[in-house]
Amino acid sequence: MTKSETKVPPNLLKGESVWRQLAGYIEVPWVRCLSLVLFGVGVHLPSLPGQFLWDDVALIRDNPFIKSPALILEAFRHYLFPDSYSGHYRPVQTISYIFDYLVWNTEPYGFHLSNVLWHVLSGVLLYFLLCRILGSLDKRWSEKSDWANGRLGSSAVAFVLALLWVVHPVHSAAVDYVSGRADSLSFFFASGGWLLFLRAHDPLRAWVRRGLFALAILSALLALCSRESGCLWVFVFLFYLFVFDRKPTLRTKFLVLSACLAVVALYVGLRQLPESRPENVRSVSFTPAMRGVLMLRALGDYGGLMVFPCRLHVERSVFEPASARNPANLRDLVTSEYLSITGVALLGVLAFGALRKGDGQAIRIFGATWFFVTYLPISNLFDLNATVAEHWLYLPSVGFLMFLAGYFIEMPVRFGRYATGFATIAVLALSARSAIRSSDWADPETFFRKTFAAGGSSSRIGVNLAVIYAMQGEHAKAEAVLRKVLQVCPDFPLARNNLGIALSQQGKTKEAETMFATASNSTAGKSSGYPRTWEAARNLARLRHRENNDAAAFSIMEKARRDYPGTWDLISFEAQLMRETHGSGAALSIVKSFVDDHWWHARASIALGGLLMEVGDLAKAEVAFQNASMLDVHSVEALNWIALLNMRQNKLEDAYKIQQRAISRHPDEPQQYLLLSAILEKMGRTAEAKTAINRVGYLRTLARLQPTAD
Repeated sequence: MTKSETKVPPNLLKGESVWRQLAGYIEVPWVRCLSLVLFGVGVHLPSLPGQFLWDDVALIRDNPFIKSPALILEAFRHYLFPDSYSGHYRPVQTISYIFDYLVWNTEPYGFHLSNVLWHVLSGVLLYFLLCRILGSLDKRWSEKSDWANGRLGSSAVAFVLALLWVVHPVHSAAVDYVSGRADSLSFFFASGGWLLFLRAHDPLRAWVRRGLFALAILSALLALCSRESGCLWVFVFLFYLFVFDRKPTLRTKFLVLSACLAVVALYVGLRQLPESRPENVRSVSFTPAMRGVLMLRALGDYGGLMVFPCRLHVERSVFEPASARNPANLRDLVTSEYLSITGVALLGVLAFGALRKGDGQAIRIFGATWFFVTYLPISNLFDLNATVAEHWLYLPSVGFLMFLAGYFIEMPVRFGRYATGFATIAVLALSARSAIRSSDWADPETFFRKTFAAGGSSSRIGVNLAVIYAMQGEHAKAEAVLRKVLQVCPDFPLARNNLGIALSQQGKTKEAETMFATASNSTAGKSSGYPRTWEAARNLARLRHRENNDAAAFSIMEKARRDYPGTWDLISFEAQLMRETHGSGAALSIVKSFVDDHWWHARASIALGGLLMEVGDLAKAEVAFQNASMLDVHSVEALNWIALLNMRQNKLEDAYKIQQRAISRHPDEPQQYLLLSAILEKMGRTAEAKTAINRVGYLRTLARLQPTAD
């Protein structure tokens, strides 16, 4: 940014009308950036107090890889989800959670705030990137606006496009949903890398240019490690470089191509680091003709969402397997073909706009290419976990908006002000819709209830709604929802497992056992694409244990451990069974074996320390607890155990120091002061022990008053 760009335009000094002065301020880059931030944060404010829901539980609350900065490098050796039920390799997303956890512990507000910040910063970078791209695609298009004649310059259009993108409600699942952060991370690093590359071509010192190129390469790698869509960014960038960018020489372009290929090769190499790889299992086999139809339907649905984002429900379906198998529902399939017609129409508009001559043709070609190339991977030509998902539009939506901008610049000057007014109304309307949608993420019950009411009747939504009913004790309602899900997806293991739980809570033990058994037998080979599918085996083993049939329970758990290696919840449950039936020594062997192979698992290290204490090996127990304390920077359980160990060995000064560390981690937890009081009492420091006890009373009183204050 040059100094001239940051100066207030001269018309602000001439006493012109309020409209002209406002228009002049809009030309100032920092005002535009501030506007993007304010609008972006404002429309997503309702989500900030929201709770964790859906995949947030696995990725944040139960994720062992985000508990300590010591695990940053370890994140590159694992898939995104701890139990590796999918092939998502996104170490940068995990690392971003590490820093959130370090600052916010498990407070959802902080994680939501980070999501919003990543999104608005991506919007700011998009603005600067579009300023560069739009100006280079049409050299005749002035950068500055002619407000007197209602003619917007390229930088003003870039701002409007970035603003529309920032406030568009279709991005809600990528911003308001903590687990959807991968989209904004990849966008931020990819657009930042592109800008660094463009900046490196400006007249600069050689060492500065080399540094910018190096940062651009690093940023590209971070984008790839944030989300798989980073590969699409590379393709779009290379398309622009070779087709539209006239500044670099052909030799330079091929050098850049080589660098991009090297980055992608490095990324592919990093993807080989995870030790366990999930199976790629096809859930539904589509014929090529059916895939073509689904592609058009999805295109029609996405086009409708971009223009009129009314009914939003995260993941959508343009195909129902049950309807395809049932001839009686053929009429429903036929009536749904309006999406295919819409898709064909949108495809025609894109093709017509790209072929139509005019000042905006280059922008339309680039916008249409951006949209279509980034749409292809989500078009159902390949196997996906849904036929349509709103957050998949995070990257294609930029191309869609650019395509529209290509028509805008060809509009007659007399329509300029009308177009500006329409854009203003669009920004306000989309902002209002985004704010309303953002409020839906307040808590799991609100989210799933409103999503279901808006038409989000996918199998995963149905299962989560049933879980909400079960948590409220309405097991009959949960059973009804889950049976409907199984009518559509009879092999869905999570539905079978949760139906088994609902049935067992109603005393229907036999049918519950059947559900657990079928889910347990099918999940290993057919359902690697679903989370926590091992729960069915654990639930079945728990039923056998309650029937005092421990031999059957151990047999089930042994098979489950083979099917789902490295799953701590299974190891923990089996160790508990062994401890109850054969003693601590028997349980110690399997827990120690797990910890040896999974040194990064804090909860497993705590369990190991507890078993070592029970068998009398206090020295090794303390080492295990120290490791656990290092692996979770906010947990106090390991520190409490170390303090108790030191008390048992009469190392009171050491126990006191350790407990002070625990209090520094959780200063508002009464239990920590109780243990401190016991240590001080044993040290003979009675007055200090009494002060600690008084602190316990104060905190408990404060906790009782808190609901009243709310």
